[in-house]
Amino acid sequence: MSLRYITTPIYYVNDKPHIGHCYTSLVADCLARFERLRRGAEGVFMLTGTDEHADKVVTSAQEHATTPQEWANRNAAAFKEAFAFMGIAFDDFIRTTEPRHKGKVPGYIKRLMDSGDIYRGEFTGWYDPGEEAYVTETEARDHEYKSRVSGRPLVKRTEPCYFFRLSRYQERLHALIQGTPGFVRPDARRQEVLGRLRPPAVLNDVPVSRPVTDDPATQWGVRIPGDDANRVYVWIDALFNYLSVVDTPERRRWWPAAVHLIGKDILWFHAVIWPALLMALGEPLPGTIFGHGWWISEGQKMSKSLGNFIDLDRLREYAERFGLDGLRWYLLTQGPLTGADADFSRAKFIEVYNADLANGIGNCASRVGNMVDKYFGGELPDPKGVFTWIEAPVSGNPDANQSKTAMGVPNNSAVLRASQCLVITPWVDEVRANVQKAAEALDNFDVGTALQQGIEIVRKVDGFINLTQPFKLAKTIAQNPAAKDELGAILYCCAEAIRIGGILLSPALTGRMPVLWGAWHCAPPEGAAFTELCTFGGPHALRPGQKITKGDILYMRAEGV
Repeated sequence: MSLRYITTPIYYVNDKPHIGHCYTSLVADCLARFERLRRGAEGVFMLTGTDEHADKVVTSAQEHATTPQEWANRNAAAFKEAFAFMGIAFDDFIRTTEPRHKGKVPGYIKRLMDSGDIYRGEFTGWYDPGEEAYVTETEARDHEYKSRVSGRPLVKRTEPCYFFRLSRYQERLHALIQGTPGFVRPDARRQEVLGRLRPPAVLNDVPVSRPVTDDPATQWGVRIPGDDANRVYVWIDALFNYLSVVDTPERRRWWPAAVHLIGKDILWFHAVIWPALLMALGEPLPGTIFGHGWWISEGQKMSKSLGNFIDLDRLREYAERFGLDGLRWYLLTQGPLTGADADFSRAKFIEVYNADLANGIGNCASRVGNMVDKYFGGELPDPKGVFTWIEAPVSGNPDANQSKTAMGVPNNSAVLRASQCLVITPWVDEVRANVQKAAEALDNFDVGTALQQGIEIVRKVDGFINLTQPFKLAKTIAQNPAAKDELGAILYCCAEAIRIGGILLSPALTGRMPVLWGAWHCAPPEGAAFTELCTFGGPHALRPGQKITKGDILYMRAEGV
């Protein structure tokens, strides 16, 4: 079984979490949930956490009359609380002030010093205090010597410094990213990086330390090994978290990461500096650096002064009105994963919520459940005449579990009626195609497309119902008893397709899909193979005679804006 190690950035603790933090971790959560379905719980490890050795942590702590550690503790707890509210199920939460991380960082730095990849020198150049980032002369000039993020003036500095020989790895990095299209995604981000690596561009060595002075802000952090007068630059310290968490005998099997999910603003550190550090350490490289876009609000860049900033309180308001499923669904399917920025719009939120959840999976499951209850006393009908139940081995093992059944499907087809003619629809093939599209999307870390395959199945069910009109067919049973078999086949096909659609939706809709499974007695067995779970009529299919309870409405329609 191949392993999947999924990471988010670790977030600054100088302020409270907002939509950007929640979104990246939510994407990682959804991807991890899909992968647990595909690989089992033992095949996935998701990491998130907080970056705590920043200068801003010290200055923010001073402003709030507390110590840096107390301030970090307070805000790290806020991130954990935010992720719990969003239903984000991480496997570990790392804080860079923890001994298990900061105890390893000097060792990595020492290895790089011993190899000559880190050397002592003097830095003279531009520094962005707000971002705690060094800026090249070219970038400073292009932005008129102001921060590209805050617009505030850059600071010219000269200070003793340790450098990492990034220049040594330019050709190797260029060859990697040019020759491995999936290493940096989406492609717009890859082209952005290649533009800065491709000759005549020249990579400069980068500072990896800051001097320790009488200023309290400079005394917060991990010291350079053998030199207490210098501390490890916060960005370098932070990058090592991905390795330090799994750099133990028990967890080494997880390295390298399958994907580092990040925002596009920190792409350079992750797509260039981090791989170069790993090359210098002789460590295997991560599979993908995925840099998503940003959220805007109601068509405008988010700003606290404009009052359109989507903070945690605003997210809670949406969850209270539309349910956490509604919030998760909108963020995951309408978010900026493909690279372009995405708009958090109330009108669009309601439109998507109604179309996909209230009128989609919610209404479709309710229609089918009600018809099974009304026409078959709440017991799933036998699709006789359409499907044949046979004894069959499971998972290709002729000796395994002979008591289980599989569905033999003549012509891979279900019968439906239209204009008094029999029409054939390949339900097995149709559902298999959607499941395959979902799997392909997940291999590209595209959770939005994977989730939409579940909705596509639901829409096919709605179309099937509209075409076959089982509610009209039921009225003919008194005159034509054979119609009941056809009605049973139609409703069975609808219910089984909804079961599979629900599995594909469940990594986002963590609240209500288990409710549907409970009502229909079809919760996916723990440890079941994903392909078997999602096989129409397969070993985990709905069975004739199974109780289908109508249950409560899954998602109430939202009215107004």
